[in-house]
Amino acid sequence: QVQLVESGGGLVQPGGSLRLSCVASGSIFNINTMAWYRQAPGKQRELVARITSDGSTNYADSVKGRFTISRDNAKNTVYLQMNSLKPEDTAVYYCYAVIRTNSGLNYGGYWGQGTQVTVSS
Repeated sequence: QVQLVESGGGLVQPGGSLRLSCVASGSIFNINTMAWYRQAPGKQRELVARITSDGSTNYADSVKGRFTISRDNAKNTVYLQMNSLKPEDTAVYYCYAVIRTNSGLNYGGYWGQGTQVTVSS
């Protein structure tokens, strides 16, 4: 079965940077869209950035110009480079991927466990 493993979260000061990574492993036939979501306390989970298998990207307005999503298809990995971090970026960040497994006929959505990002002085 497919697993998404995230890393790179932590505590950073305003204006600092972090790079999140998410590696998909298991019986994978193909990975379509990959994305990063985040959820702050008391708020709904929101889309931060997404990237298609061809490399097309979309960003939330709140992070545009500061965050960059990228992927390494050979490594089944998606990254989120976060620069100029603000306190309002504080949230649990979740990796998401649309994946077809070797035994499956259809694509399904898979979530990582989430990693905490805290931006504070």
